[in-house]
Amino acid sequence: MIRLILTFFLFLVLLIISGCSMVTDQVTTFMGGEDNAVPPTPLEDIQQQITIQKLWDQNIGDGTNEQYLKLVPVYSQNRIFVADSDGDVNAIDAQTGKTLWSYDTDTKITGGPGAGDNIAMVGTGEAEVISLSAETGKQIWRARVSSEILAAPVVSGRIVVVRTIDGKLFGFNADDGKRLWVYDRTVPTLTLRGTSAPVIAGDYVIAGFDEGRLAAIELFTGKLVWETRIALGSGRSELERMVDIDAEPVIVDDVIYVATFQGRVAALALDSGRILWTRDISSYAGLCADDSAIYITGDNSEIWSLDRFTGNSIWMQDKLQARAVTGPDIIGNMIVVGDIEGYLHWLDKETGEIVGRNRVSNNMIITPPVTASDILYSYASDGTLGAFSYSAINTDVSPPIQAESKTEDTAQTQSNPDSEAEVASTPEADTEADTEADPEEPEEGSILDKLLEKLGGGEDD
Repeated sequence: MIRLILTFFLFLVLLIISGCSMVTDQVTTFMGGEDNAVPPTPLEDIQQQITIQKLWDQNIGDGTNEQYLKLVPVYSQNRIFVADSDGDVNAIDAQTGKTLWSYDTDTKITGGPGAGDNIAMVGTGEAEVISLSAETGKQIWRARVSSEILAAPVVSGRIVVVRTIDGKLFGFNADDGKRLWVYDRTVPTLTLRGTSAPVIAGDYVIAGFDEGRLAAIELFTGKLVWETRIALGSGRSELERMVDIDAEPVIVDDVIYVATFQGRVAALALDSGRILWTRDISSYAGLCADDSAIYITGDNSEIWSLDRFTGNSIWMQDKLQARAVTGPDIIGNMIVVGDIEGYLHWLDKETGEIVGRNRVSNNMIITPPVTASDILYSYASDGTLGAFSYSAINTDVSPPIQAESKTEDTAQTQSNPDSEAEVASTPEADTEADTEADPEEPEEGSILDKLLEKLGGGEDD
């Protein structure tokens, strides 16, 4: 009898072990087995064509604490405002790097900072927006919102605008934190972990939402002015149909430039939301613009330069693929991006050639650089904040920069830099305020005239 019991017990143990192994195998199979992610492209040695000067650097708390939070520093009134995920907000002298004040919010910061109108603002994972004095760091007010904040609050006209992850925009009085209005948008079941920060242009708040929608909201009332759908999701699964707008829109001369994940890059008229041109480029990292071109980081870390008036390709740089490259920023004649190994890559704005490289930290950089007064600021995930400038050097005598990357496999590009833009190709335009009315005629010589002249008079969809 005892022998039978022991045999049965041994059978149960073997069954449990076998079951655990089976479950592990099933989980491994469900999760895709071995890691099949494309490895980062190894860095090539480059010929240094610029001198990159580090003006100062310092450690700002715990940074993003490996939570992949895009706590992008912001420049205002010769100060850099920077936050870390543990709740500290710092004001740094932009020229010297000296800490002017530091404030502990006693909560987890997940969005921001934003700055303007003599205040600095952050959003929290506890559904709060906090306003501080930009001069002293003293708390002015705290206000509750409906959910977590992952984007920087913005302020204009004494109104603070906050975007939450549940699809809402809130307007607050900048003086006392009193809620003025709420704009609500439904959120699909599956979205990217992130939200697009709103942008204020005059009396409009321009905000990107999930499902590829861009909306203009009245700053003082929260009423919808227009809404346009930039891209339509396609595919059998919800993952394939995601076309979120997570990158902050950019506005130049009354034209909005916006990018969607698994969707398109588009130019729209600020006053009406009418699409002027589109390109099939997927991006969630970000974009920037100058007088003649826009610069975009694609979702496989390829960097594009597009004609601002037509959307046609100028150049595409693919030597940084799969390096989790940040959104770009402009300093002088350079386009600068950060990457997964803590490097800044400096590209010639005219050609896209990588002409310089420097390392900010041994940890990843996930926030795009910020440029102000000919100084570029970069914030690494370990809390290292650095300030840099550059100058041209004699390339005949400069030694090549030796790559320190430890990656081994090279990713292959799947992008086509020669593809042309689709002009005024709109999958859907939804407008709840005068949607059928013709947009006002632009003034003679305006940017819209130039766009339509280059495009040959493109029509609305």
